[in-house]
Amino acid sequence: MSPYKIKKYILILLLPLMFGALTACNNNESDSKDDSGSITDSLFGKKELPQASTDSLFIKQYISKEPEFNEHAELMYLFYGDRDYELAWFRDNELVPQVEKFLNVIDSSSVEGLNPDKYKIVNFNELFQKYEQMDPQDSARLVLQQQIDVALTASYFNYASDFYRGRVNPQTQSNVHWAVKRNKIKLHKALQTILQERESTYPYYEFEALHAGYTRLRDALNNYRDLQEKGGWPKVELGGKKTLQKGDSAQAVAVLRKRLNPTQPIDVNDKRLWVFDEHLEKQVKMFQMLHGLAQDGIVGGGTLSTMNIPIEDRIDQIMINMERWRWIPKRMVPKSLDQKYIWVNIPEYKLYIYEDPNNDPEAEREYKEVMNMRVVVGKTMNATPIFSDKMEYVVMAPYWNVPNSIVEREIKPKMLNNPGWLASQNMEIVTKEKNPQPVSPYEIDWESVTEKNFQYMVRQKPGPKNSLGQIKFLFPNEHAIYLHDTPADALFSQTERNFSHGCVRLEKPVELAKYILKDMPEWNETRIRETMNGGEEEWVTLPKKVQVYLVYFTSWVDDSGNVHFRQDLYGHDKKLKQEYFG
Repeated sequence: MSPYKIKKYILILLLPLMFGALTACNNNESDSKDDSGSITDSLFGKKELPQASTDSLFIKQYISKEPEFNEHAELMYLFYGDRDYELAWFRDNELVPQVEKFLNVIDSSSVEGLNPDKYKIVNFNELFQKYEQMDPQDSARLVLQQQIDVALTASYFNYASDFYRGRVNPQTQSNVHWAVKRNKIKLHKALQTILQERESTYPYYEFEALHAGYTRLRDALNNYRDLQEKGGWPKVELGGKKTLQKGDSAQAVAVLRKRLNPTQPIDVNDKRLWVFDEHLEKQVKMFQMLHGLAQDGIVGGGTLSTMNIPIEDRIDQIMINMERWRWIPKRMVPKSLDQKYIWVNIPEYKLYIYEDPNNDPEAEREYKEVMNMRVVVGKTMNATPIFSDKMEYVVMAPYWNVPNSIVEREIKPKMLNNPGWLASQNMEIVTKEKNPQPVSPYEIDWESVTEKNFQYMVRQKPGPKNSLGQIKFLFPNEHAIYLHDTPADALFSQTERNFSHGCVRLEKPVELAKYILKDMPEWNETRIRETMNGGEEEWVTLPKKVQVYLVYFTSWVDDSGNVHFRQDLYGHDKKLKQEYFG
C-alpha cells in the first residue's frame, strides 16, 4: 500500500476523534481554530508530503534525454532495482551529506586528469534551490525529488565509470592494445558503499582510487601542473658544443642546473654556476636513471633530447598512464591463489614480484616487492603483447618449438642457402603429434614453405645453446608468450633491451625458479640446476597457479617518490593519447 493511501485511511479513522476534540473546545471560536491546527500538526508532524519513490519508467524517460546518462542505463536499473526503487540521495525529504561530497569530487576531478565539465550535465544548484522554495505539500515537489535523485545517480555512474574503469575502453578500441583482464568493478555496489548501505574493503566511500600506482601518479600530475604554472623548465642548448660533462664551463651549465632544479631560484647569469661539478654530474646520472638512459653523467644525444621534452608532454604522459591504472583489476590476485604476482613492465625492461607477506586475500593494497630483474622484450616488429594470465608450469631443459612465422621468415632462407643449417643449430624437424617422429629436412620443398602450409614442427633440442636457455615458465595463452632463460646473457647489460621475438627473456631465471618452486621442497636449487643441465625436458606442474601481468607503463612513481619516464617503445602512448584527448 502506498504512503498516500495509508494516510487517507488514518484520516478517515481519526475524523470522529478530531470532531469530538473540536466540539469540546467550542467555548471560544478563535481558540478552537488554533487548537485544531495544533492537533493536526501533532498527528501528522510537518505539513509535508512523504518522501517519493521512483520507478523504471521514470528512470527510462529521464536518462533517455542525455546520451551520457543513457550509456549507463543497465547500472541505473540494477541500482534502483536492488532498493525497490526507493530514492538514494534523500532521507526524510532532505538531501544526504554525501551529495555535497560527490559534487565537490566532480568540481575537483581535474586533479584526476579528468574534465569536470563532462560530468556537470545537470545544474544541481538550480534544482536544489527550486526544491527548497517549493511548498512541502506540493506534489510537484515529489516529482522534483525523483528528478534530483535520478540525476545524482546517473551523474555518479557517468563520473565513476571514467574514474574507476577509464575514459577509454581498451576492449572496444581496436587501436589500443591491452588484453589484461578487465577491471570488473560493480559501480552500483560502490554507490551503495558511498551511501553507507553496505561494507567494502575498497575506499569507495572516500571516492578514492584503488591502486597506489595511480595515486602516486596523481600526486605527480598535480606537482607538474604547479611547475607548469610557474613556467616549467628551460630548454638546454649547448651552442657549439656536442656535449656537456664534468669539468666543462659555460652558461649552458647554469641552464642545465635550472633544468634539473626547476623550483630553485637559479640565476643563469651567475658565473659561479657555470662550472659542471661533481654534484651536477650526480644529478645528471639521476636524471638518466629516471628516464632509462645510460648513466654516464654526460649531457648530449639522447639525454639532451629527453631533457628538452616539454613539461606539457610529460603531463599528458602522466595522465595516460593514470588511465592505464584504471584498467588494472581492483583485485590483483584472485582469492583462490596465493597472494603474489609477477609484473613485467615492457617499456622498463623489468620484471618484479610482489607478494603479501601474510598471504591475506583481503589485503588488496598491501603487496610488497620481493624480487626484481632485468628482462629482454620483443622488437618493435615482434612487440611483446600486453595481457595477463596465470603461470601453470615450469619446464627445465626445454625444447624450443619454433613458430611457423619464424620458419617462413628466418629459417626458410637459411635452408635454401644451406640444407645443413638446422643440424648446425641443434635443431630438428618432427611431426605434429603426441609422439613426434623425425622428418628429414631434405624431404621438404623449402621454396614453397609458408607460415600457413608448413605441416611439421621445427624445434631446437635442449642444451646450453637453446634459444630458450635451459628453463622456461609457461602461462598458456593465445599469444604463445612465456618467460624464459637465454644463452645471450650479454644483452642484459644494454640500456634498451628489445631484442626478442616477443617472449620475455630473464636475467635471473634460476632465482625465479627457486621462488616459484619454494613450496615444493623437493625442488631445491641443486636439483633445479641439475635438471636444467640434464638434457632431458622435464615439466613441473605448479600446485597453485601464479598470477602474471605483462603491462605497458611509460611513467610511474617509485617508493621514494621519484617520477620515472620511458620511451614509447611500441607507439602505444601515441595511440592512447588520440583516444584520451581526442
